Order: sequence, then C-alpha cells, then structure tokens
Amino acid sequence: MEDFSEFVGLSRPTVSKYFNDPNSVRSSTRAIIEAAVKQSGFRPNIFAVNLNRRRTNILGIIVPNSTDPFYMALTRRIEGIAEQAGHLAFVLSSDGKPELEERAIETFKSMNVAGVIIGPLGVQSHHEKLRKLGDSIPLVYVDSPLDATSAYVGTNNRQSFKLIVDYLTRSGEPPCYFGMALVNNNALERRDAYTEAMTDLNFEPRAIPIEEHANWDFEKYAFDRTTRILKEGGFPTNTVFCANDRIAFGVVAAAYQAGLKVGRGPDCQLRVAGHDDQPLSRYMCPPLTTVAQNYNEIGRLAIELLFNKLGENQDSKTPLPVDSRILLNAEIKLRMSA
Repeated sequence: MEDFSEFVGLSRPTVSKYFNDPNSVRSSTRAIIEAAVKQSGFRPNIFAVNLNRRRTNILGIIVPNSTDPFYMALTRRIEGIAEQAGHLAFVLSSDGKPELEERAIETFKSMNVAGVIIGPLGVQSHHEKLRKLGDSIPLVYVDSPLDATSAYVGTNNRQSFKLIVDYLTRSGEPPCYFGMALVNNNALERRDAYTEAMTDLNFEPRAIPIEEHANWDFEKYAFDRTTRILKEGGFPTNTVFCANDRIAFGVVAAAYQAGLKVGRGPDCQLRVAGHDDQPLSRYMCPPLTTVAQNYNEIGRLAIELLFNKLGENQDSKTPLPVDSRILLNAEIKLRMSA
C-alpha cells in the first residue's frame, strides 16, 4: 500500500479510504486511483488488510459436509446476503471429522474473521474450543445446535416429524424409522422426535438399529443396509420413514434392485418418505414424499443474527436478540413415494 501510494502520488490514508469505500473519496481522486490501479495491476492483500483492522469484513462459514445439497444451498444463501452487505464469506468443511472442524476454527481465528456461522458436528465437536472461540468472535450455529443456550437457527424437528408421521399413519401402515448416523445432534433429536410422534399417536416406535460404521455417506450406507434387511425378510412395516432424503435415496434404490415397487398405489409393496426436501427429491423415481426445510430462511436469519451480534442491524425493524434460538416450522411435500 505504501508503494502504491507513492506510485499514485497520494497519501496512504487517502488510498486506504478509497479501497475501503470508493465512494468515500472525491470523484477526481477516485479517477486518479482507478487509472493507477489499471496501470499497475495493484490489488490490496485482503488478509493483510483485515489483520490490521480491529473490525474486519470477513465472515467464516463451517459446514460438516460441503457436498451435501442442503449445506450447498444454505451457504449460497448466506454468501449472497454477506456480499450485499459488503462482507466476504469463506466456507470451510469439517468433512464430518472433529480434527478438520478444529483446523477450520483455528484457520478462521488466524484470519481475524468478524464472525462465524457454523453447522457443528455436535456429538464429536470440540465444545471447549468452540466456546472459547465464541468468547472472542460472534458465533451462530445452524442446522444442528451445539448446546441448549448458544445462538442457533434451524428446523423445528418435533413439528416436522409430527407432521410427516401423522400423515404416514393416517394414509397407511405406521412407519418404522431409518435413522441417520450419529454425526451431529440432529441425529439424536430426530430419533427422539420420531419416538415422541409415534407415542403421541399410540403407536409403537420401530427404529432400525444404526450400525457403528455409519457415516456421512448416507446413500451408500442406506443402500447396503436396506439390501441386507430385504434379504433377511424385510422392514418391520411396509412404510419406511427416513431421517433425511439422502437415506431415502439409498432405500429406494435398494428396493428397486430387489424388485420391489415403491409408492402409495395398490400394487406397491413399500412406501418410503424422507425429510429435508433435497433438490433431487422431486426428480427421483418415484418422486419422494418428504418434509421441506426452509434453507433460504435459515440462511437469512442466521446471518441477520450474526449481524446483530456485530452491531450491524441497527436499522432492522425486527432486531433479533443476540442469543436467539430460532426454530422454523417445515412443510410437507406429498409425492408418489408414500
């Protein structure tokens, strides 16, 4: 920056002011600097700039699986809002591994980020490191809560599970439950929500035991597990409710390979329902009955809550308390699979 200031013939504070906000300098000054930028190819190092600032414009996002369609849609929404507000959002994935989650935390600390939105592993997360990070940097958790008190935005699993379980029990045989691996707190919360919904309707909960090697590869695990279940005599009921759509994809694929017809018609042998409304759910064969999470609203509220923590939502008509825990209701999507 010193070299560029000398090159353009202006003071360092003036040049710095321009790069922070081009409209903050006179038009004639702006024209001189922009001509010099074009001639020299100079670009300020954003990391060096932010390290020198008390308040940076970099936001961090940590997700447990960057290839999961839900997290892809969620981060895209957050990045778009951050950009409109003049922030740069960087996304890191923990890939379902506690050591990578810890590395992401340390990376964002070294970058001097203003705040972080994180989908924590939960069960395996480094709770103490996250708490210490939260003491120095504003944090907002999404999708899966870390604990019962931290700022959080996600789906009301009890409402969504009650919705789909009620439909499945009224329209056919009560569902057994194909849960997800214990990769985060959502796995436990969704299993409890299924049990509660079935008990409230006076039906016996029937959950498929989760094997120890289950992981984030939901489709493959569900396909392999279903293949074995069908060879051993089948599911406890002809209705299978899956903890998420990716598990349902594996169940439907294994049923097809075994020669079973999935759907709610009289000639169908198996009904399958999911949760989340992944982008591919409506295009699979048959289209998947599921529950839609509002990832657009989860993303919007998460970054609005983070901005509140940063003191940047002073003009908001409905400011959120910085320790808010927001649970959004879901909507059922009735399709042909159940």
